[in-house]
Amino acid sequence: MSGLEVARRFYAQAVAPLLDAVPHGAGLLGPGSEVLGYDDAVSADHDFGPRVQVFLSDPGDAEKAHAALAGLPAEFDGLPVVFGYGGGPPAHQVRVTTAAAFFRERLGTDPAGGLSLADWLLTPTQVLASLTAGAVFADPDGTLARYRAALRWYPDDVWRYALAAGWLRVAQEEAFVGRAGASGDDLGSRLLAARLSRELIRLTFLVERCWAPYPKWLGRSFAERRLAPRLRPLLAVATSAVRWQEREGAVAAAAGLVAAATNELGLCPPLDPAPRRYFDRDLRVLGADRFTVALTDAITDPPVRALLDRLGGRRGGPVATLPGTVDQAVDSTDVLTHPARCRAAAPMLGLTAH
Repeated sequence: MSGLEVARRFYAQAVAPLLDAVPHGAGLLGPGSEVLGYDDAVSADHDFGPRVQVFLSDPGDAEKAHAALAGLPAEFDGLPVVFGYGGGPPAHQVRVTTAAAFFRERLGTDPAGGLSLADWLLTPTQVLASLTAGAVFADPDGTLARYRAALRWYPDDVWRYALAAGWLRVAQEEAFVGRAGASGDDLGSRLLAARLSRELIRLTFLVERCWAPYPKWLGRSFAERRLAPRLRPLLAVATSAVRWQEREGAVAAAAGLVAAATNELGLCPPLDPAPRRYFDRDLRVLGADRFTVALTDAITDPPVRALLDRLGGRRGGPVATLPGTVDQAVDSTDVLTHPARCRAAAPMLGLTAH
């Protein structure tokens, strides 16, 4: 039985009856493979068991809720109810909180009043994925639905900004697969092809309005995307081909597919997605910085435009300086899983307040 199904049954049969006199919502959100629906038999060897969050309507009911939960059974569906989770001591894993406290703990802000530009850019997509996935078991006043709806997707100009930054990351390295390969650095060429494949996968999530999960499940979740059947064969070549020319061609073709999908969004004027020469060299690239320019030119939202103005252009040219979102600029688990550290990255991203 999946972790979500265990949690659903545990709430309905063991938790809800005990809390009948306490107004609350309930669900399973946040960290965990089971929240994304990707747990399997291997997942049960640690941090696995009946788990649920209870969201009180009135914080003053916390003592009453904790007292009621003393009546939880020792075992449910053959699984111990008391177990260690996340390195903590053994305890039952019914978290009693409020929606405001729960979401603030994971985001560093309460999204009930909406998210600012800084809030969006300083929140990793893997956190947003964990809060909008999972399951809600009870939501009598619609609070959880409102919180999750607030995190459903970026405002359009923040979306343009993130897409522009993603394409810039491709532009910065797309010529290097061939350059490294032609110079005899086969390992370097392979590493670059793999890096670019990951960037194109992350762009696919942006194009399809879907939060990218943490790295363990990035490939599996990508396989569920609309573009995956056409992209996966190209990325397989890009990451496994023996000849650098094949790798380069596969990366350029894959970038062209994602570029065509970017055109379909209508967020900027469409651009030719066909590969082209890199200056006068015998190298094939998309010319991804063209999408960065087009997307940033289409941004009109004052806070996002002000951010672009502060960051300025690259070498004085038309391509903006774009550190992007926190998980485009940073690749450390110890940062991306820690809201305070994410928020400390504000100056690095060009943000003046958060």
